[in-house]
Amino acid sequence: MQNKSGAIDHLKNHQSYPASKADLVKECDGLSDFSEEDKKEFSENLPAGSYNSADEVVKALGW
Repeated sequence: MQNKSGAIDHLKNHQSYPASKADLVKECDGLSDFSEEDKKEFSENLPAGSYNSADEVVKALGW
């Protein structure tokens, strides 16, 4: 992920929780700040499930 710090910032400050993987991927896909490669990597590496916080998403991604 090229813009990991931007992704973490977005997850912490702009994403509402709880959120499912589908919610998070949909939100990510709509952002112009991230490359198609970053969006694909996020989608492919985020395990299915429901997340209650940015910290849970970051941990699931191994960041």
